[in-house]
Amino acid sequence: MKYARLTKEQLEELYPEFITFLATQSIDKIEWDDIKKNRPHLAEQEIDLFSDVIWDKALSNVSYIDHFSKNYIFLFKCIDEVVFSWVVKTNNPQIDFVSADGIHWLADNLFSNDVEITKGRKDISENRNVALFEIIKQGGIISKGELFNKLDSLINQ
Repeated sequence: MKYARLTKEQLEELYPEFITFLATQSIDKIEWDDIKKNRPHLAEQEIDLFSDVIWDKALSNVSYIDHFSKNYIFLFKCIDEVVFSWVVKTNNPQIDFVSADGIHWLADNLFSNDVEITKGRKDISENRNVALFEIIKQGGIISKGELFNKLDSLINQ
């Protein structure tokens, strides 16, 4: 398995797609019920394969990922096989970027001595989707890139 198995809730939401996936493998409802009952290991393999297909499709469309922690914000822009990043760090232990107050504080103190901003670039030509999945697995959230682009325009004015 390349990524992670979809949760039961995710599979339920993707039920029509899963039925189509099984159909492409010539597995109808009767056969699927038999597989689940008599060959659960094979059923798990089918679910894992379907999960990888869904993750691959979703990750292929990812352009931005945001990751917030107490003292850091990681903003990623994914273009083809390159990830650009902005890392925002505060040296003030009272600030928590996970909270709304922390984000408001950052807006007021972006260019203060309590904030360090670093720009990065990484080649991910080996396997783009796996690299992006690792960021998501560590707490990254797929976004529309508003924060990345806002910070980029503020810094590069």
